[in-house]
Amino acid sequence: MEPVFRSLEIAARLAVRATGTRITFSGLENLPTVGGAVIAINHTSYVDFLPAGLAATERGRRMRFMIKAEMEQVPGVNYLIRHTSTIPVDRSAGAGAYAVAVEALRGGELVGVYPEATISRSFELKEFKTGAVRMALESGVPLIPLIVWGAQRIWTKDHPRAIGRRKIPVNVAVGAPIEPSGTPAELGTALRSAMSDLLDHAQRDYPAPPGAFWVPHRLGGGAPTPEEAKRRDEAELAERARRRAERKAKTNR
Repeated sequence: MEPVFRSLEIAARLAVRATGTRITFSGLENLPTVGGAVIAINHTSYVDFLPAGLAATERGRRMRFMIKAEMEQVPGVNYLIRHTSTIPVDRSAGAGAYAVAVEALRGGELVGVYPEATISRSFELKEFKTGAVRMALESGVPLIPLIVWGAQRIWTKDHPRAIGRRKIPVNVAVGAPIEPSGTPAELGTALRSAMSDLLDHAQRDYPAPPGAFWVPHRLGGGAPTPEEAKRRDEAELAERARRRAERKAKTNR
């Protein structure tokens, strides 16, 4: 029994109902009912973990997410992390989290991973990190691509949250399992190709009002191009580094 996880599942469904969010699932049969798998999820929103997690719930499973370690400092979140087998990742020293994830996969868990690591401001796929494919290869479990589309309208970077009963549609598409074979580079190429196909399909089947901030630039939306999004990401990282250096200097005075 996992009472905290069960409570979160109930709360998630209540939140979906209260906001009128309409989640449509496709390809759920690709999520295994037993055994471990790395679930590779695109990252466009602060809340895309919720529809992704509910996809697992639809199959009678629970997904263990890898989450940045800084979230342990948020009041209340540390309790949830410890009681839901969430895996905190220290980006400056991720080997410990990697080992925990591999152990969970070998134990038959579904582990949700964002190969892009951070939210995509362009809402297109960013460059992938290698953690997801390496975990699949080391644990011998399949990689399963999963696309969440529409959640960026609810809460994403650089834009206010859409709070209230907005009735925003969210599509969740699960692709066919990719067997863990070949080199990390080869498996990474296969994963990116599968996720790109799923994303293109999800975008084609979703309304795209011209100029809307959540619509990719190539589809006529107001989102930045991948190149511009990368520049914004780099500027954000530089600003964070400046603030850290400033805090450190004040501490050492």
